[in-house]
Amino acid sequence: MPKSRTSKHRIESMLERISVRENIRLMEVCGTHTMAIARFGLKQLLPASIQLISGPGCPVCVTAQEDIERVLILAQNPRVLITTFGDMVRVPGSTGSLQEMAAQGANVRIIYSPLDAIALAQNNPNKEVVFLAVGFETTAPTVAMALEQAQKLGLENFSIVCLHKLVIPALIALLEDPEIQVQGFLCPGHVSTIIGTYPYEFIPKKYACGCVVSGFEPEDILESITLLVEQIKNNNFQVQNQYVRAVKPEGNKVALSLIEKYFEPTSVYWRGLGKIPQSGLKLKAPYVKFDALRKFNLVDVEVKVGPTGCQCGQILKGIKKPDDCPLFATICTPSSPVGPCMVSSEGACAASYYYRGGEVIAR
Repeated sequence: MPKSRTSKHRIESMLERISVRENIRLMEVCGTHTMAIARFGLKQLLPASIQLISGPGCPVCVTAQEDIERVLILAQNPRVLITTFGDMVRVPGSTGSLQEMAAQGANVRIIYSPLDAIALAQNNPNKEVVFLAVGFETTAPTVAMALEQAQKLGLENFSIVCLHKLVIPALIALLEDPEIQVQGFLCPGHVSTIIGTYPYEFIPKKYACGCVVSGFEPEDILESITLLVEQIKNNNFQVQNQYVRAVKPEGNKVALSLIEKYFEPTSVYWRGLGKIPQSGLKLKAPYVKFDALRKFNLVDVEVKVGPTGCQCGQILKGIKKPDDCPLFATICTPSSPVGPCMVSSEGACAASYYYRGGEVIAR
């Protein structure tokens, strides 16, 4: 049987299995899932009784505004060369964005790996090369590798702004929030390749909430939704691994050991979720020399964040949808974003903007 026909049959079969009358709320907590769901019009395939809501799965989006402001202060220093992944340069702050500062002469480079920042530090000994370490457990091991390389080379002009976040504490915060009522999570595939499936086990046991680790193809996501719906229908909550081709129960032990060597958990602020205990990473004591905010005395600097009208915080909690925001697709667009959910390629607002109603808007 041709593959396309087999796929069509599987999709039809899954849609039959998820036909339910009672209302079900499921949350995806991965920005890549959010974009894939929008891109392939999966919400339009689901029965009206199943609501998919986007959670705080975009690392750029959940970075606290206060952290953005400190980075912008750092970028004003002519000795500093800021290196970052692409999405971060466009996140707006009170004085503009890194992209706008670069246009005015600030030293800002988009790179594709933390190791690129190491090379820049070697080639620019008169600059302090700072890497913005943004991301979940997925990117933390690569930053740890860069730190290991800097340590071996004895680089004194390389440092990081550690903005890493941890998924499990965020899930606890969501589950403990009375405003957020979800019956199942599509757990992030990329993060789970690092941490495995074991860390999710407490969720069905303590909160009677379903968990499925999902891949990123449309059939992966539909199958994961089907598994979640069947857990809810049968009142049989558990952790299931749909993404078995990439995720092991124990995770990636090498990557986890790298994270453990250089970082330790700390309480940090998330946009929309507030301060979550032990939900971020900070450098361990032997490596604080690589902390850029310490080097430039910005750790305790108070920054003022004024109101913008942006609803990113509520959207990241799944309380509001992007088009509930009065700024959506009018004042706030990808070319002129007010909030980070419209900036990032994994942001819920960007996904809704580009794929409104299942229709692809020109990019």
